[in-house]
Amino acid sequence: MKNLAKLSAGLIFLLALTIQVTGYPSLQSRKTQEPQSVITIKGKVVDSETKAPLVFATVTVQGTNVATVTNLDGEFLLKIASTLPNPEIEILYIGYENRIIHISDLRDGGRNNTIELKQTIIPIKEVVIKAITPEEIIQQVIARVPENYAGIPNLMTSFYRETIKKNKSYVSIAEAVIEIFKAPYNNVFRSDMARVYKGRKNVEVTRFDTVLFRLQGGPTSTLQLDMIKNPYSILSMEAMSSYDYKLANIVVIDEMPHYVIEFHQRPDIDMPLFYGRLFIEMETFALTEAAFSMNIEDKNEAAQMFIKKKPLGMKITPVMTSYRVKFREQEGKWYFAYARAEVKLKVKWKKKLFNPNYTTMSEIAVTDRTKEEVIKFNSRERLKMSDIFTQQLSAFSDPDFWGDYNVIEPDQSIESAIRRLNRKLKFSDRKKE
Repeated sequence: MKNLAKLSAGLIFLLALTIQVTGYPSLQSRKTQEPQSVITIKGKVVDSETKAPLVFATVTVQGTNVATVTNLDGEFLLKIASTLPNPEIEILYIGYENRIIHISDLRDGGRNNTIELKQTIIPIKEVVIKAITPEEIIQQVIARVPENYAGIPNLMTSFYRETIKKNKSYVSIAEAVIEIFKAPYNNVFRSDMARVYKGRKNVEVTRFDTVLFRLQGGPTSTLQLDMIKNPYSILSMEAMSSYDYKLANIVVIDEMPHYVIEFHQRPDIDMPLFYGRLFIEMETFALTEAAFSMNIEDKNEAAQMFIKKKPLGMKITPVMTSYRVKFREQEGKWYFAYARAEVKLKVKWKKKLFNPNYTTMSEIAVTDRTKEEVIKFNSRERLKMSDIFTQQLSAFSDPDFWGDYNVIEPDQSIESAIRRLNRKLKFSDRKKE
């Protein structure tokens, strides 16, 4: 249990918050009129039987590069050109049947756009299912890390976004092109590092907001979602004794059959741990994707882990957490490719009538990678776990870099942002020290 105590310095600090009473940045005053050539589509994706929201479901406009993912409530927003002929959207979620819907059926502003998906078992042809327990599958994942994941450092270029919402309104948005020193997976003494190349934020003061949330750690903490590199809380031999496992399904991802392993915290374990699903490639036992949440049944203890500082008279209650990490295979090795963390918190003041919800999100998508001339960042450049990311961006402001992409659109998917900046999302030419 000693390593499990690293939760407070591991995955938990992904959303470590300091909260102060102050004038708060708000983006609502920057609303601009929606161009008439754009159609805004809103909706919600849920399980057809349980009606539970499907978090991080992929929503794409067929025949285009426009795509997004659903949030913690299963909700999504898309902006598409009104001139697009016969537009249709496709909703995809692992373990569910894909669904295609014509845009004309979703033009009521989102009031009744609840899209239900049915669970399905994807047929696997010519696959031999071995007599193996879920525990043995997890043990194989751990044992095969050296052969499945890179044993040498890599330098990655990535796009990072961080947002905070008060109810449905964005009150803080920051994004940046960052460089990641990705340490070898077979060396526990070398850690991942991140530094900012270009960054920007969108904040404005309004007299109506009185709470200042600050998200601690930025890209450095989001990298902790790489549970192959940071296995302490979920994917280690010691952690296995704290979880129950179940082989829930077999699905195909990128034409490769995968075990779907569900894990839950054992009833006799008191400290808040995690539950979710692991997607494990059947032939190599490589973890290629994970979707999980934190056990927040004990609201008080969970709140203490998330909140670093808050004013007297305020009570913070975690409402929902959701984490996701994906890896990409290249030349027989798997590399970190994507991570997202989202947490919803309810704020309650003594003797106040309205109790708003705050939702924090941090997201990284890798756009480029090299293993040539990779050198660790010096201490002056790299972001630290204690850093408030939004306070670090002033030194990296460069309006010319963003060009025509000069307004942050919070509802735009990170994939769309990457496509718009694709030509510039290359490695910096700074001298490696």
